[in-house]
Amino acid sequence: MIFSEKLVILRKNKGITQEALAEKINVSRQAVAKWESGQAYPDISNLIQISDLMNVTVDYLVRDGECMASLSSGGTTDLDELIKFRLEANVNTYAAFMNEAPSTRLDSHDYRYQNGEWTYHDTYVGGEQFAGEEAVWKKGASVYAMNYMGRVLAKEFSGNFLKDALRHADKKMPYRGPERYQDGEYLYKCSVNGDFSWFQGYEEIFWNDQKVYECYFHGGTTR
Repeated sequence: MIFSEKLVILRKNKGITQEALAEKINVSRQAVAKWESGQAYPDISNLIQISDLMNVTVDYLVRDGECMASLSSGGTTDLDELIKFRLEANVNTYAAFMNEAPSTRLDSHDYRYQNGEWTYHDTYVGGEQFAGEEAVWKKGASVYAMNYMGRVLAKEFSGNFLKDALRHADKKMPYRGPERYQDGEYLYKCSVNGDFSWFQGYEEIFWNDQKVYECYFHGGTTR
């Protein structure tokens, strides 16, 4: 999701007009209209005001290529490294039928992946209705965790399609799967509020327009 789309959604979720937003951050309505249409980007002081007003981070607002390029980007950050490893672990564990680990809880299913100083562990219980947690450690210290709970809604659900969708997560949507992924009769959708440091999300799968699966999740960085 690009900056202009995020701003529209955040503003509407707050129930305020372009005029009201402009007044709150002391700019013209035309400036807000240009931001929301993608014709221009706010400067850093405006971004800070928007982030405070909408209760999101500046990082979340600007994490799209064009907007990042319009600011002076400062190279790779710790969060970038964490996201990169989480995506790497994602395609080397549950979603890829790989690296299953011994159960750490009664009747749990576990996956574990390690690369250098980074360690990832995913554990869940249940099947058609399930709950679990994935976590990441760096040098043995906890840096990230995400909890999830989901359920199968119809017999047409395909676990293989879910795993395929999860493998298509990218830097723009590193939480579970991509915003949208389709293969034949199946459609995966995922929406998230917040950024990788603190977020809540929802994913769902449709089969021929019938919802057959849903999952709620939330997580963020730990310290």
